Amino acid sequence: MSDMQPAGEPADPLTTAEAWLQAGREVALATVVETWGSAPRPVGSHLVIDAEGNFEGSVSGGCVEGAVVAEAAEVLDDGKPRMLEFGVADETAWRVGLSCGGRIRVYVERVG
Repeated sequence: MSDMQPAGEPADPLTTAEAWLQAGREVALATVVETWGSAPRPVGSHLVIDAEGNFEGSVSGGCVEGAVVAEAAEVLDDGKPRMLEFGVADETAWRVGLSCGGRIRVYVERVG
């Protein structure tokens, strides 16, 4: 939590990304770019991930975020951004917990 953040409120993931970059950490940013149906987080939600697997923010919750963190590690490794989609029509959906009928698209990119 930053010194400027009120107690009890989560830090802004973009502020965290900036701080991590200034500290010399490799950083990936995941952003919800599209949703359909029931989605836990709105378009524009962010999750920031470093090379050690630390993360802050939220793009969905549960197992979806675990899958996004894993993809972010690959983005940091090869530098190639990825567009991820999770939804009930996707076989991955059941594994990551989106069996409620919602779908989300998340863009993961290296920053800095």
